Amino acid sequence: RTFDNPNEYLVYGKSSVKSNVCDFIGKITIIKIQEFKNENFGVDDEYKNSGIKSQGLLTAKYEFFENKEQNHSGQFQGILQTKWYLDKDQVVRYNDINLNSDGYFNNGFVGTWKMYNSTIEKTCNWGDYRVPFTKCDFDIGAGELSISEKYLKNGWRIQPKKEWWK
Repeated sequence: RTFDNPNEYLVYGKSSVKSNVCDFIGKITIIKIQEFKNENFGVDDEYKNSGIKSQGLLTAKYEFFENKEQNHSGQFQGILQTKWYLDKDQVVRYNDINLNSDGYFNNGFVGTWKMYNSTIEKTCNWGDYRVPFTKCDFDIGAGELSISEKYLKNGWRIQPKKEWWK
């Protein structure tokens, strides 16, 4: 968190597209926090008696700047939405209540990536468990994310043993 703006968080990480990996730094700035009027306690109200005080949605804008010294680097910017809940101890938690539901997703990032010193700009969306605002034929999974064969060549092959983030 930054000292001059309590709604702004400085972040760092790595991006990976096909075999290209870039370091980035940036910020996430909270725009608004909303509380849901109708709470959801999961399949068969599994969490109804768990002491959840409230649930809601955090909306933020993000800007991530890849290292200009690295190949094919640029800037990410867009909107992030994260579902949360407040537990019985007044702790804000990542809302994974419906994790076992077919359509579950969270941490949806919707935005663009623009290459430095170029006019190249691409839609760049990602999230936890599903990717928001994709073409209908992109995710063919029923119970979980399953990328159509048509898109796997674009870097969507899962490589669980490859430790690109280190």
